[in-house]
Amino acid sequence: MPEAKSTVVIRRVKKVQGGGHHGGAWKVAFADFVTAMMAFFLVLWLMAATTKEQRAAISEYFRNPSPLSGKSPAPSPGMNGPGGASTSMIKLGGTADMAKGQKDEMGRKRDNAADTNEDSRSKDKKRLEALMQDLKEAIDKSQALEPFKDQLLLDLTPDGLRIQIVDKQNRPMFDIGRDQLKPYTVAILHELSNFINQVPNHISITGHTDITAYSSDAGYTNWELSADRANAARRALVGGGMSDAKVTRVVGLSSSVLFDKTDPQNPINRRISIVVMTQDAENAALAGAGQGVALGKSVHDADTQVPDLSGAATTGTATVGTPVKQATPPAASPVAAAATPASAAPTAARPAGPRLSSSAQVASATALAKAAEAAVEKR
Repeated sequence: MPEAKSTVVIRRVKKVQGGGHHGGAWKVAFADFVTAMMAFFLVLWLMAATTKEQRAAISEYFRNPSPLSGKSPAPSPGMNGPGGASTSMIKLGGTADMAKGQKDEMGRKRDNAADTNEDSRSKDKKRLEALMQDLKEAIDKSQALEPFKDQLLLDLTPDGLRIQIVDKQNRPMFDIGRDQLKPYTVAILHELSNFINQVPNHISITGHTDITAYSSDAGYTNWELSADRANAARRALVGGGMSDAKVTRVVGLSSSVLFDKTDPQNPINRRISIVVMTQDAENAALAGAGQGVALGKSVHDADTQVPDLSGAATTGTATVGTPVKQATPPAASPVAAAATPASAAPTAARPAGPRLSSSAQVASATALAKAAEAAVEKR
C-alpha cells in the first residue's frame, strides 16, 4: 500500500513585547478630571475669600447680566475691551480689605483723639470753676483781700478764668504815671499767686490804661506804660511764689480796650487782667511764638473782652458766670516790650488808638531817609 503524505500545518505565534500602544483617550479623560477639580477648588477659594454681600452681587450678576431685559448692554470703551469683552474685575479680599482696615483704624484714632480733647476741655472747665469758687471764698475770708473785694473782678471767658484788678478813686494800684506797684497791690498779687499755683494751667497777664495821654518828648506812651505794668504784676506774682514758667504771655494794650466806654477817663479803665488759660487758649497764644497749631475756629481773646456788669452787685465776684460780650476796640498792635518809665504826669486827653514807640519811629525815619538818598543818587 503506498505511504500516505501528511499535511504540514505551520502555525505562526505572534509575540507581543512591551504591551504596545493603547491610544491617548485616557489623557483626555484625565485632563477633564483635573480641570473639573481645579474649578471646584477655585469655587471653594472664592467662597472663602468673598463676603456674603459680594457673593450675593456675583449671583445677581449672573442671574441678570443685562440691565435691559432681552438686550445686551452696549460696549463701553472705558469699561469693555476689544469686541466688547468685559475688563472689569471683581473686588476680592486682600489689599482692599487691608486698606479699609487701616482707614477704620485711623477713624477710631481720630474719634479717640476727639474724645480725649473733649475730656480735656471738661477737666479744664471743672478745674477753673473750682478755682473761681476758691477765690470767691478767699476774697470773703482773707484779711488781705477782703478790703479790696470791690477791685477784684472774676468771670469765666472762652479763654479761661479772668481775674481783673481795677483802679479805684483814691486807691490806685500803681503810682500815677509809673509802673511802681502800691504795697497793697503787691499783697493782693502775692495772695493770688498761691491760688494760681494750685492748678497746672498757664496764665496771660495784660495791662490796660485809661485814655489820659503822656506829655513827653521821649516817646514813652500808654503802650509802654501798660506793658511795663503788666510785667510788674508778673514780677509780683513770681515774688509771691508762683512759678515763672506758668507765664505764657505779658501784653500791654494801652487804652484800646476800655472797661467803661462811656467814661474813658474812669479809673476802672486802669487795670491788670490775669487769665488762667485753658489748653486751647494756650495753644492759640503759642501759635504766635512759632509753634505750629492746627487751623480751626478762632479762639476769642479774653484780653479784648469786657464783662457785662449790668444788673450785677457791687462786689467784684458778682460777675462770675455772666456771659461775656465781645468788645469792639479800634485796631491796635499791642506793645509787649518793656521800656524804662519816664517820670511824667498825665495831661490832656488823646484819642485812643495805636501809637508807635520812639524806637519804631526812629527806624521808620531812617528807612525813609535811605529811600530818599537812593532816589537822589538815581537822578
